[in-house]
Amino acid sequence: MKNNLSDIPTIFVGYDPREKLAYEVLKYSALKYASSSLNIFPIKQDIMRRIGLYRRAWQLGSSILPKAKNTSDNQHRDIFDDKPFATDFSFSRFLVPFLNRLEGWALFMDCDMFFRSDPLEIFQSYNDTQYAVYCVKHNHQPDETVKMYGNEQYKYPRKNWSSLMLFNCSHSAHHDLTLDDINTKSGLWLHNLSWLKDSHIGMMAEEWNWLDGHSSVKINAKNVHFTRGGPWFKGHIWEPLNEKDKLYEEEWRDLSKEMKINHG
Repeated sequence: MKNNLSDIPTIFVGYDPREKLAYEVLKYSALKYASSSLNIFPIKQDIMRRIGLYRRAWQLGSSILPKAKNTSDNQHRDIFDDKPFATDFSFSRFLVPFLNRLEGWALFMDCDMFFRSDPLEIFQSYNDTQYAVYCVKHNHQPDETVKMYGNEQYKYPRKNWSSLMLFNCSHSAHHDLTLDDINTKSGLWLHNLSWLKDSHIGMMAEEWNWLDGHSSVKINAKNVHFTRGGPWFKGHIWEPLNEKDKLYEEEWRDLSKEMKINHG
């Protein structure tokens, strides 16, 4: 008997058309190392808007730079908190409990990651129902003032906690999160998981969200997160900082080549 689609562990990946290759390599790595069936769905902003789940307003031009003069300017500034955001999925990631029908467990990931281990381990290791969400509780305060695409880099509490989140979608605490919240609350409110009590946020090992440029090189990453860009931007906005970066860059490139050979 075939598995019901809803019974298969699901990963929702934040999708940005500017990082299509990054998404494809992440998906390929997840399926390559998965020990059993896995659903992987991209969260595409245009589709979220078409089906009415996402209507957040923005305009071109960052808060510290002149307003955009043409549509080629990639500076996207949120209307509600007047701050720029870097990717198409900066806020839509918080739709995951709704996309999963407020049932079961679902993983959200930024697209600038790749697996080095079985992603099913996350679902098997982190499933205590007292928690509404699991994440790596980084203390990440980046030194740089500008991030990819030239956006301002902000320091705020719980930075990068929301870059990988395992949602217990049926947890009652998510009843305090609404579609209106996702579409109108400030980025800080959302990324700080402000609708949850601290006791509802479980801790995940850092090996599952190893941050390039921040996490210790002593950690053997099971999932690598290129927070500064990634190999697909090498020579433009990203360069390896140490030998661990070089190793993970090489592994990412090998996956990319393997993917193209296997899938054309």
